[in-house]
Amino acid sequence: MSAAPQLVVHRDKELMAQAAAARLITKIVDAQAARGYASVVLTGGRNGNGLLAALAAAPARDAIDWGRLDLWWGDERFLPDGDPERNYTQAKEALLDSVPLNPARVHPMPASDGPYEPDAAAEVYAAELATAAGPEDHGPVPTFDVLMLGVGPDTHVASLFPELPAVRETERTVVGVRGAPKPPPQRITLTLPAIRAAREVWLL
Repeated sequence: MSAAPQLVVHRDKELMAQAAAARLITKIVDAQAARGYASVVLTGGRNGNGLLAALAAAPARDAIDWGRLDLWWGDERFLPDGDPERNYTQAKEALLDSVPLNPARVHPMPASDGPYEPDAAAEVYAAELATAAGPEDHGPVPTFDVLMLGVGPDTHVASLFPELPAVRETERTVVGVRGAPKPPPQRITLTLPAIRAAREVWLL
């Protein structure tokens, strides 16, 4: 990630979602043509889910080879599997359940009803990222083609809140979050070192 930032403004959120979905289709198709697969990090929230819904409705979505798409998450609310507030649950409803993905290439973050506490769950996800990283990647995460982020009212991205230590993490790629000022208080998030591994970062 080294290119100069670009600002794209749309008249409303619906047009933004449609334009971002069209651009994402192009990025995925180009990556698959160049390397055989594409890797995308999803975000939750109104804009992130709006983009996924727009992608689900786009006729051009059929240009994507869904079986050769790796999906990751930038952060997750540490809630039980299937909870409607989980980013993964919302992504399934908006898009994932309607396209022929390869389940082995879909990488949701661990849920709270599994065997792990947030910190251990973060370590598990970091290990999954490291396993997916290849010799052409820089460090223990894959080089994501596109990593999407929302921006909260307090300027937090992913679950990196300004007042919490996770935003200052420089070594680990995934951390558990406790005491988040926005419910729920327990979360899992990629850190800035992982975010910087992306070819492109989109703030929606």
